[in-house]
Amino acid sequence: MAKKTKSPAPAFEAAMMRLEEIVNRLEHGSVPLEDAMTLYEEGVKISREMLDVLNRAEVRLKVLAKDVDGAFAVLDDVDDPDDEE
Repeated sequence: MAKKTKSPAPAFEAAMMRLEEIVNRLEHGSVPLEDAMTLYEEGVKISREMLDVLNRAEVRLKVLAKDVDGAFAVLDDVDDPDDEE
């Protein structure tokens, strides 16, 4: 049975858009201090999650190997951080 792979792109893109929105609001300086702190905390959380997605993608890219015919293939025996269930 084929292994299902998650596509982080839509969630990643949505997170990027939200982070850009937060940055824009904070840069304009018209946000009350308490709201600015809440937005900042949300932005830090989102950026950490995005960094995690990028790090996992980097690991997957580094796992490429050439097969006998010289074509690149992803190795199947690599531990996937999402399979920790």
